[in-house]
Amino acid sequence: MDDLPVPPGPGAPRGLLIPARELRESFSHSSGPGGQGVNTSDSRVQLSFSVAESEAFSPAQRARLLEVLGPRLVNGTLTLAAQEHRSQRRNRAAARARLAQILREALIPPPPRRATKPTKGSQRRRLEAKKQRSEVKANRQRPGY
Repeated sequence: MDDLPVPPGPGAPRGLLIPARELRESFSHSSGPGGQGVNTSDSRVQLSFSVAESEAFSPAQRARLLEVLGPRLVNGTLTLAAQEHRSQRRNRAAARARLAQILREALIPPPPRRATKPTKGSQRRRLEAKKQRSEVKANRQRPGY
């Protein structure tokens, strides 16, 4: 198995290279097409990659990946399965390509926040609510004070 190149993108301008030793592959029977061979060949590929322990990322990139991919991670590990092809080799390539795409998209930084002003209507509604609340509190006083 070779190292996994991640193409350059906004979060990684020079791209990345995931060492092959950090990728774990396991194989099992696929439920997809395959005729008589589907029950005898292990064509389904399950690719696991530990984002939390990887040495391929800078600390900022790792933090970004853990934040964005958090819901998909189990103990800091991202796991993908590929079984759309009949051959194990093509499923391995599909899983690796999908992992590279997921990492590339997750590294894209969020767009900068654009400062906006409140609308005239929202300002007016806010002041009216404050005035109404003030009147409610003023009416709680005893008469004559």
